[in-house]
Amino acid sequence: MFFFSILFACTQSDKDSAQPDVFTFPEVSSMPALRGPGAPQVDFTDEQLFENCAPLYGGEEDFLHHNLVVGYRGHMMMPWAPEWGRGGISLFDMSDPCSPLKVGEGFHERMRESHAIGTQFLSETEQYAVTTGILGIQFWDLQNLETPEMIEYMQIEGVFYPDSYTRVVLSLFWQYPYVYVAAADNGFFVVDATDPYNPTLETQYQFDPPLRAASIYAMGNQLFVGAAEGSESEILDISDPTNPQPIGGGRYFVTDADGTPRDAYHSGMVGNWGIFARKESGGGIMMMDISDPSNPTFAGAYKTEGGNGGYAYYHQGYGFVGDSHWAAVLDMRDLSNIQEIGRGNLPGDLDTITPYGNVAILSVDDEPVDGIASVVMPWRKEADREAPNLLRTVPVDGETGVALTGRIGLGFDEFIEPTSVFAGSVRLYDASGNAIDGWGSGQETIANFTPKEPLLPNTTYTVEVLAEGIQDLSGNKLASTHTFSFTTTGN
Repeated sequence: MFFFSILFACTQSDKDSAQPDVFTFPEVSSMPALRGPGAPQVDFTDEQLFENCAPLYGGEEDFLHHNLVVGYRGHMMMPWAPEWGRGGISLFDMSDPCSPLKVGEGFHERMRESHAIGTQFLSETEQYAVTTGILGIQFWDLQNLETPEMIEYMQIEGVFYPDSYTRVVLSLFWQYPYVYVAAADNGFFVVDATDPYNPTLETQYQFDPPLRAASIYAMGNQLFVGAAEGSESEILDISDPTNPQPIGGGRYFVTDADGTPRDAYHSGMVGNWGIFARKESGGGIMMMDISDPSNPTFAGAYKTEGGNGGYAYYHQGYGFVGDSHWAAVLDMRDLSNIQEIGRGNLPGDLDTITPYGNVAILSVDDEPVDGIASVVMPWRKEADREAPNLLRTVPVDGETGVALTGRIGLGFDEFIEPTSVFAGSVRLYDASGNAIDGWGSGQETIANFTPKEPLLPNTTYTVEVLAEGIQDLSGNKLASTHTFSFTTTGN
C-alpha cells in the first residue's frame, strides 16, 4: 500500500507538470514599443497646403521608381525599385516632415517594383517584411531598422520577367502565417510563411474566366482581388486559407455613376468598400460597396477629365488618387457628392499619392525629373489627432457556420500601425470565456487575428477589439471597445 501511494503520487505529479500552460491575454498596453515618432504631429498653414516641401531619396542604387509608403513601428517605410529589379527599402523619421531623416536602408538586386509591402512582428528578434521580387517574393529581416536585410528570395514557378503585367507578381498581402500573392495572369498563389526563412508554396488559384490579378487583400475569411487595367474584380472565400473558393455573385464589374463598367488601373480595399483608380475615359476614383460579397454594388465615383488613374488610397473620409499627370485629394465623406479639395504635382508619371497623417507622399514610377521620385506634401492643416474608426468585421456579428479554420478580420478607415494588432488588442474568447491565443497582423487599413489552433465546432466565440489597443500611424488609439460574436460550423 505504501509503494502504491508513492507510485500514484509520482504519477499524478508528473501528469500535473505535463499540463499545458493556460493562455492569458497580454495587457493591451504591452504592444511592441515604437522605435520612431510615427506620422507628423506638425500643423501647417493654408499657404503650405498642396506645396511640396521635401524630397525623399531611397539610396545610392535608387533608379527613381517609387510607389506607396507604409508605417512600421513609428517609422515610414518606403520601398523603391523599378520593374526590372535592383531596389530596396528605406525607413524615415518623419517628426519634421519637411526635413525627413532617413534612419535605415537596405538593397537587393532582385527586388522588383512594389505595389504592396507586408510586415510581421513575432518578437524583438523576429521582425519581417515581404515584398515583390523579379521572379517571386522576398522576405526581409527588420530586426535592425538601420540595415534591413533580404533573407529569402522565393522564386515561384510561372512568374517571370520581362513583362510588366502578364506573369509578374503585382501585389501581395500577409495575413500571418499565409501570404497571398497576386501574380497577374497566373492568378494568385498562397504561400505558408510561418517561417520566413523557409516559406513554402501551398497552392495556386487560377481564375475562370481569367482575371489579371493585381491587387489582393485578405480580411478574415474573405479575399478581395482586383484586376490590372480591367473592369472586373472578385471576392473569394478563404475560410480554408489554402483552399480558396469562389463566392456566388462575388465576380463583379466595377462601374461608374451611370452603371457602365469601367477599367481600373489598380484597386484597394477599405472597410466595406473596394476603391478603384479609374483609367478609362478619364481618371479619378470609383467606389464599390462590398459589404455583401455575393452582391457588390456601386457606392460612389468621381471622374477627372484628362486623368489616367494609377493607385488609390483612403484616410478617414478622404480619397487619394494618382492620376498620372497630377495627384488628387478628394473629400469622400459623402459618396454621393465627392469633391476635390486639392492637387499635388511632381514631374514624371505620378501614379501614387499615399496619405501619412496630414501629409501625403507623391511618387512617380517613371520619367522623374532632377533626381526626384518622391516628395512630401502637406494636405491638411491639423495633425491627425483622430482615432481610427472600425468600419467592418469579418465575420459579422452573429454570423453562423464559420469554418474551424476561420480568422478574424477588421477593416479601419485609415492605415494602422501593424504591430498594434496582437492578442492584447484583439481578444478572442470561447463559449466558456477562455482566452484563445493567436497571431495578429496588420497591413494598410486591415487588421487580422489568426487563432493558433483550429476553432471548436458548434461553438460561439466572442471577439473584443479593445479601446486603447489598435492605433493609427499617428499614434491615435481606438477610442472605444467593440464586441461581436460568431458561431462555428458543426464540422
